[in-house]
Amino acid sequence: MTTETLRENPPTTIIAAFFGFLVSTVSAIAGALLILSARDEIAATLRRANPGMPADQLDRLTLLGQLVPVAIAVVIALVYLWLSFKLKAGRNWARVTLTVFTLLQAASLLTTAPSWAASVSCGVAVVATVLGYLPPSNRYIAGVRRAG
Repeated sequence: MTTETLRENPPTTIIAAFFGFLVSTVSAIAGALLILSARDEIAATLRRANPGMPADQLDRLTLLGQLVPVAIAVVIALVYLWLSFKLKAGRNWARVTLTVFTLLQAASLLTTAPSWAASVSCGVAVVATVLGYLPPSNRYIAGVRRAG
């Protein structure tokens, strides 16, 4: 069996893991976008921390406080999507990297007060990770490695 044939026929477990990581990524982005709706809360926190700050500076800092986390989330999402496609192509290094990211994501839930989106994203990523290590997934990745 050629690498091309293997890539065209990933098992259901890999396809489910792939879609699971896609759903996890979308829910994480949704959570990050909630920051855009938290402008008043961010401004109030900054105002309390810096009582004498001029209004224009407070506005700029509030905007920065919204945009930086969203930009970071978008970059992470792009990397996550790229890794998801590499997993679907049978790359073990992508599976391992996604596993590490999922473990870090789970650890972050234990150390913060997670949003609903973060909890959903992590839960789906955990399920996708498990699917990526089931026997059909292992056989597929081993087959791609042998053919490659």
